[in-house]
Amino acid sequence: MNIFFEPKIQSKNSKARTGIIHTDHGDIPTPIFMPVGTQGTVKALTQRDLYELDAKIILGNTYHLYLRPGNEAMKFYGGIHKFINWERPVLTDSGGFQVFSLQELRKISPDGVKFKSHIDGSMHFFSPQSVVDTQRLIGSDIIMVLDECVPYPSEYNYVKKSAELSLKWAKESRTHFLETNPIWGHKQFQFAIAQGGMYPDLRRDYVEQMVDIDFDGYAIGGLSVGEPAEKMYEITNICTDYIPKNKPRYLMGVGTPENLLESISLGIDMFDCVMPTRNARNGQIFTTHGKLNIRNAKFKLNDSPIDSGIGFYTSENYSLGYLRHLIMSDEILGLQLASLQNIAFYLWLMRTAREKIQSGEFDIWKKDFLDSWK
Repeated sequence: MNIFFEPKIQSKNSKARTGIIHTDHGDIPTPIFMPVGTQGTVKALTQRDLYELDAKIILGNTYHLYLRPGNEAMKFYGGIHKFINWERPVLTDSGGFQVFSLQELRKISPDGVKFKSHIDGSMHFFSPQSVVDTQRLIGSDIIMVLDECVPYPSEYNYVKKSAELSLKWAKESRTHFLETNPIWGHKQFQFAIAQGGMYPDLRRDYVEQMVDIDFDGYAIGGLSVGEPAEKMYEITNICTDYIPKNKPRYLMGVGTPENLLESISLGIDMFDCVMPTRNARNGQIFTTHGKLNIRNAKFKLNDSPIDSGIGFYTSENYSLGYLRHLIMSDEILGLQLASLQNIAFYLWLMRTAREKIQSGEFDIWKKDFLDSWK
């Protein structure tokens, strides 16, 4: 396969588009949502569940997999696909966000970042090159570069200096990636991550220089960190203006169903977020008719299906009342069913968005859906 990303249909009234990402572990239709499997597992779900949900790709995290089970284990098992028994694509984040969120436990230098493990306090060092090497061992289909994710809000000069460092690391990551080869016999692709905080000029300059390096795809980082939604959309729109149309665009860590649909309108192809599974464990259920707090007493005597609109077994064969009972009783099955429903909803949302883009109805459908969905 010579082409990695194949754009298909562009909406007439927005940047919304469909496409196909080709990998050796399968094709990924876009727009797509990637369930988050930080440590090689999507919380509360089995891989069989993910196949039944028809998840096309899942996300892992280099920081967590590097610390546990570690590079030695990845080498022993033959990479992430064999280790977790998953035959479809995997994307791994670089772990940069996790390292930089440690704050007092890390020290940044031009060569990389020294950090203390949150597990046992041991000291480690991530460089742009070592992060590539670790993801080569993991064997993820799509790997991310090391970058610094600045907090919100941050002063202009700090963000500018941070962006310069991240761009330096991106160049070093790309060079090392091109000088090394996959270990486990399948192709790997490398994405850059656009930084620049909430400053349009820094974002524009960063993306232009990043594109010159010529990565396989481009992510937008440093958003969904507390900024207003309108600012997130503004920065996303700027970035997608400058990312080539023949490369996939990935908005990292986003977000709510509203965020996803608005960002699709701005030309985003790929998403990930812990929200569906995290919120499920806290009793918030996403359905085609809105968000539900399943702990609410009004669901105690409710025999309606969880969600009859998405064509998934769990959604159609368990009642809201039974799900509430499980959650209120702290039963493990409750966490599983709630997580299944939320992931099923997110995947349904992406599948429907693709269908509406293909039929030319996306912009009208999006407005009608968001007007009625609360």
